[in-house]
Amino acid sequence: MASSRRELVSLIDQGAIPPEHVARAVKVAQLHPSARAWAVFIDRLLLWLGVLAVTFAVLFFVAYNWADMARWLRFGLVQAALVSAVGVAVWRRANPMLVRVALTMASLLVGVLLALFGQVYQTGADPWQLFFIWAVFTLPWAWVARFELLWVMWLGLLNLAVGLYFRTWGWPFGALVSSDAALWGLFVLNTTAWAIWEWGNQRHGWPGRWAIRLLAVGSGVPITLLMMTLIADAGLEWSPVLLVYPFWLAALYGVYRYWRPDLFMIAGGCVSVITVTTLLLARYTLWEGEWQASSLLMLAIAVFAMGAGAVVWLTRLHQEATQ
Repeated sequence: MASSRRELVSLIDQGAIPPEHVARAVKVAQLHPSARAWAVFIDRLLLWLGVLAVTFAVLFFVAYNWADMARWLRFGLVQAALVSAVGVAVWRRANPMLVRVALTMASLLVGVLLALFGQVYQTGADPWQLFFIWAVFTLPWAWVARFELLWVMWLGLLNLAVGLYFRTWGWPFGALVSSDAALWGLFVLNTTAWAIWEWGNQRHGWPGRWAIRLLAVGSGVPITLLMMTLIADAGLEWSPVLLVYPFWLAALYGVYRYWRPDLFMIAGGCVSVITVTTLLLARYTLWEGEWQASSLLMLAIAVFAMGAGAVVWLTRLHQEATQ
């Protein structure tokens, strides 16, 4: 549908479809969902909401009745729900969507079971271990389901585990990047996952274009924050981010400008550059100079100019892509 919409918009912009025939063209292209499509959407929405309601009901029921429930009853309730979800997933008559929903529910219940185990037996483990073990236990289900939402949830667990680990223990290379170990860990993890998913989408047709863009955000935010931290704390002293950040921008532009055009990715790069540049200008005009109204005005003009230039350039790229 997205491809048909872009093609129709391109034809309208080029004047190939007269204005009085636009409504009929939209109807013929079937851009508006049919009654059956709405029924399928509502059916799946209610299915997902029901599964989430049952999952969190198990969690809240155990938490609310904690003092009145024996240890075996707490574990038995969560494990019964977990076994039921897995049973639905392996049921032969279950359709692919039901299997994915059941495995997603089972993956969430694994986290509830691990949290329950840690609370009952007071294991004293570091928080990152909970999320890491949770990700390890649910990896086979994510692999079997081949469901992009479940993979994103799995990567979210890894992000939490990596962030908490590096925040607690630091980076293995010590003083090189020790102050921003968590950001470096998240950048490496999300960039690697981004590259693998993009390769799989291009070569093997892996679904989830939205997930690839989400991973791009997960890669861009840490590297941008690393660059901003360097500017705010140390100016432009030597740091590995001075090499990694330009290379990341160049790779982003080369891949999504020529190899696999994607305006969202390039727009994200523009936002990152504008943010870093604005902070750099603010450091040398406000922090290290005299605090004057003219400095704020010049900074605002610079931000406006960079934003306007990015919009004009992105509009031109969009027009080139639709021609």
